[in-house]
Amino acid sequence: MSFRSYGEFAYFHSGPDQGPRFVAKGLEGHASLEWLKVASAGWTDVTKGRDPDLARIFISELREAERTGNWPRFMVMSLGEDHTHALRPGHYTPVAMVASNDQALGEIVEAVSHSRFWPQTAIFVIEDDAQDGPDHVDCRRTVGLAISPYVERGIVDSTFYTTASMIHTMELILGLPTMTQFDRAATPMYAAFAATPDATPYGNSSPQTDLLAKNPANGPGAKASLRLDLSAYDRADPHEMNRILWSALKPGVPLPAPVRSESF
Repeated sequence: MSFRSYGEFAYFHSGPDQGPRFVAKGLEGHASLEWLKVASAGWTDVTKGRDPDLARIFISELREAERTGNWPRFMVMSLGEDHTHALRPGHYTPVAMVASNDQALGEIVEAVSHSRFWPQTAIFVIEDDAQDGPDHVDCRRTVGLAISPYVERGIVDSTFYTTASMIHTMELILGLPTMTQFDRAATPMYAAFAATPDATPYGNSSPQTDLLAKNPANGPGAKASLRLDLSAYDRADPHEMNRILWSALKPGVPLPAPVRSESF
């Protein structure tokens, strides 16, 4: 099974007595080093390593794959700007970072849908992290996208899917066995796919917000954001980040309590 990682389970690490080194268990030769270099730079310098920069690296590799015909059957990718840096002074605003994340995904889908590989491609997207940011149904509910010529159009699919459903669906497409009892038991996304493809390519929209907007030096949430650990994904306290973001984007509206449904 040919495989390539764009930032998932692979990263660069710098020690006190050495320069950056590639760290990836079992991924040597199967990860985009250029992607990892740019993504790692973005952890320490907010002006570097943004998601559209990463998208351009992927698209460049896609163009090379079109020339050679050699494209991996399975790829994983991390576009991390939707984690945001809360209201940390001088960093991009949460709205700018989420919009940048959307823009990068749109550029990638547009490029793939105009490529020679589109008729045999399925892209699955899920938001990280589902547990951060409760809504009125369940705090683990999140956004999931399935993108392919074979995806159904014009329907409402009310099937209950989980992340494991996406994994199970990918396993079926690739002819892979299930890994655990959880993906084996998960409902595949059969109802989301059609037998007849529609290969109409996707046209990406221009940003509708300022992708370069920065947080002010002072103001509500600035000091609290400085206390967050933003050195890498998922290190910041999720409850505190939720509180900061909600207060900034929903002023005067009480933060909803987490809801965990007992049944679905």
